[in-house]
Amino acid sequence: MAAATDFSAWLAALLSDKERFDEVWAHGETVVPRARLQAETERTLGTLRAHGVRGGGTVAVQVPPSFTLLWSVFALWSAGAQVMLLDPRLTPAETTRLLELCEPQFHLTSGTAGRSTAVFRDECEVVVERRPTGRAAQSEHSLLQFSSGSTGLPKVIGRTGPSLLAEVERFAALPDMPKRGENLLLLSSLVHSFGLIGGVLHALSTGVTLHFAARPQPYELLRLMADRPVDAVFGVPVHFDLLSRAATVPALPALRLAVSGGEAMPSEVSARFADRHGVRVGQAYGMTEAGIIATDLTGRHGSPAVGLPAPGIETAVTDGTLRVRLSENPYLHADRTDRYTDGWLNTYDRCTLRPGSGVLEITGRADSLVAIGGLKVDLMEVELALLEHPAVSEAVVVFGEAIEAHLVADGSLPKRELLDWCRGRLSPHKIPKAFHFSSAALPRTSNGKLIRNRELLHSAREKDRPAVIR
Repeated sequence: MAAATDFSAWLAALLSDKERFDEVWAHGETVVPRARLQAETERTLGTLRAHGVRGGGTVAVQVPPSFTLLWSVFALWSAGAQVMLLDPRLTPAETTRLLELCEPQFHLTSGTAGRSTAVFRDECEVVVERRPTGRAAQSEHSLLQFSSGSTGLPKVIGRTGPSLLAEVERFAALPDMPKRGENLLLLSSLVHSFGLIGGVLHALSTGVTLHFAARPQPYELLRLMADRPVDAVFGVPVHFDLLSRAATVPALPALRLAVSGGEAMPSEVSARFADRHGVRVGQAYGMTEAGIIATDLTGRHGSPAVGLPAPGIETAVTDGTLRVRLSENPYLHADRTDRYTDGWLNTYDRCTLRPGSGVLEITGRADSLVAIGGLKVDLMEVELALLEHPAVSEAVVVFGEAIEAHLVADGSLPKRELLDWCRGRLSPHKIPKAFHFSSAALPRTSNGKLIRNRELLHSAREKDRPAVIR
């Protein structure tokens, strides 16, 4: 598999490049110099080979966010193995379903599957389980990932070595990305594209020092950003919300870049962050299937803009939705062939081009449109109307037999007041017929996106499950 070999060679060259900055990662008092990263990767590679991992092998990695996770993935790529990244927060049933679907030969775990393991740690124990029914790689994909599953079951998505390298080059070509010698605080998930490729691989290839945080406590994050000092921070909207609400804010003279990925940035959060820290929150828009698609890293264009297409990305707006040119179908099990046609991937994101600039504006989801009595209703429009109410902090609107809203709201909010609010802002056929209130956060996918599947929402309510589900 030449493609996998080329990617392995690229990674090996990075790990051994003594011309780059020595410090590559830091977490608390722990600093990982390049020499240690190279040594740990080689040691882990030897351990994996002793268990029988070979080039062309398939390995599911389900390890908490840690240095151990990263050098385990690097070791597998160095061996020419196909890496399948599983979120450690998946339940045993969800894990089993994906293992049966993808049939890896090995499963790397730490005994924490199904627990809340989003906290970064230095190292963790890894158990290598050989799966007798597993199969060697059936394709040249170096990485298998899974879509968020916010509207249903996760989809298996493959990335080849050349596609990963091309994305690293796209990030490097963006003038505002973190540069050699700068410090980047990475809060984004390591098992998803923006954190892994835009964060880890970009930093390693460019000479940026990565910093990881033990837990998302606002004051601790801000103190870290001040002490390092941090030039850039990557995260999701909830991180920037936390950072904008801290009671005590230290001076952050080095901070020049704040980038959110994963879901749309609420304008009020961006404005509050800019007011507190003097930096606008930018956008990195992409999807697991295609990687980075467009960026507005400095927040110059403002919501709902996500910026210009990334270098080398070809886009088109057809029937009001954004399409992205891809050289191959990213879905490995042919379960979403309807989304990939004639070399174009339908993102299902409603999009317009800002006149005269080519800037993409994402205005909602095309598959959030439903027909009621012959009339079209955009469920995202209903959500936005509900979120404008000062007592509503979270909202998801779905459609079954009728429109229904799932809300986190002030407990004193009467349903009658909410109905009157909707009547003043929505046509009668757009007003939800049912309101489901929660005192806690609404359920989210493992990468922080709100669940928008009606059955999953009701299942979470009935079982009184935690706020984060997959």
